[in-house]
Amino acid sequence: MDTLFSLKVFRQVVQSGSFTRAAEQLGISTAMASKHVSHLENSIRAKLLHRNSRNLHLTEAGEAYYRQCSYALDTLHSAAEQAAAGTDTPQGVLRITMPLWFACPPVSRWLAEYRSLYPAVELDLSLSNRSVDLIADGFDLALRVSDEPHPSLIVRPLTEIEFYLLAAPDYLRRHGTPQTPQQVAGHQAVLPSYVDKRHIEVHHRTSGERAAIELKPVAGSDNTLMVGRMIEAGIGIGYQPAWAVEDELAAGRLVRLLPDYRLFGATLYAAYVDRAFLSAKVRSFIDFFAQKTQEAV
Repeated sequence: MDTLFSLKVFRQVVQSGSFTRAAEQLGISTAMASKHVSHLENSIRAKLLHRNSRNLHLTEAGEAYYRQCSYALDTLHSAAEQAAAGTDTPQGVLRITMPLWFACPPVSRWLAEYRSLYPAVELDLSLSNRSVDLIADGFDLALRVSDEPHPSLIVRPLTEIEFYLLAAPDYLRRHGTPQTPQQVAGHQAVLPSYVDKRHIEVHHRTSGERAAIELKPVAGSDNTLMVGRMIEAGIGIGYQPAWAVEDELAAGRLVRLLPDYRLFGATLYAAYVDRAFLSAKVRSFIDFFAQKTQEAV
């Protein structure tokens, strides 16, 4: 049997969750799809799938084999694409995973500009706060805000993301505007639930003076943009990535607190897997995004 095609069948079966659906998509019979998976199992002498009349599940060996199988097929596909194109021009579908709060006006404008520069590239974006497996989930690139990038990935630092302490004008009218870090402590706060940032150390931009702030959460969310909307609604003070609130600050819907003090920051990375070559579409996007983020600092 053609082992390469067997690998394609196996991946399609896993992605489809069904031998029947995989067979239909590949134009073969269900029995033949089953034979291809059995061929792989016999070749490696390990069970890849638990299957019954209703569903199927990857075995532990199957999960590891699926990741490596996907990696190998993607690498071969990328090589074939580049060879067929005969050029280094960015083209094809570019799948990127990025944080939820990247659904903000500055990033949207940058994406529109990238598309105008590289019209042959189709952007397929997945926004999530979870750290995905680039190989298993089929992503070309991840944009991640982290101080500890995963050691298995190749990363390129792009910029430092600054966070602003904020409040709505209505909230400040009702509760007063804190002028010092010490005055912040008595205010109710809206915080993200996916990080523990109740205790924040800030430092003065000119004098370097440091101060500790202990925030008192009264509401939270695992969605950064939802946290921003609750701050804007006047529930309490909170912090947001600078990019995410540019329009709100300009329109007066939010007020930046303690502008003379710097809150914590985090590094934005472009992360990708270690492959034999970096495709033109990935390289072009990383270079473009690095330029835009540096201009925004």
